[in-house]
Amino acid sequence: MIAVSGCSSRITRGFSGPLWGCGSVLIGFDGGVKTLLNLIWLIFGGFWLALGYIGAGIVACIFIVTIPFGIASFRMAAYAFWPFGRTVVSKPTAGVGSAVGNVIWFVIAGIWLAMTHITTAIAQAITIIGIPLAIANVKMIPVTCFPFGKEIVDDAQLTPGAATLYHI
Repeated sequence: MIAVSGCSSRITRGFSGPLWGCGSVLIGFDGGVKTLLNLIWLIFGGFWLALGYIGAGIVACIFIVTIPFGIASFRMAAYAFWPFGRTVVSKPTAGVGSAVGNVIWFVIAGIWLAMTHITTAIAQAITIIGIPLAIANVKMIPVTCFPFGKEIVDDAQLTPGAATLYHI
């Protein structure tokens, strides 16, 4: 850690995010800030987005053939519920089935869920506090549209050299 004598904006970028400091106190994204952002996210949109994903997952699980789509939707619900401190990485074992699943998902659910993210991002961007949340919301759209062949992992479980696609 670096101790500084005066206040400064951005000091350095570590494994999990930028650090800000004032005096000898450094605040990183490792602990409380992620939790604070997740709580603000949960109150101002994350809960409703997660409910949308859960609803899509329940509908997909009605038919046996679409259960993989339901599982992907439930995985996205967990990501939409608590996104900060997680990273989307590509699965090295993904193949043609993932590509076909992504096309079907995009037509059936992805476009609608992406519109939900855009609507929520616009509502969040109205306030200054909501702007980082709106940016995170927009960053979720690619994995919302094409969830197959990707894995959502905690930053602590991220292995060096992993193919990171999206980080919030």
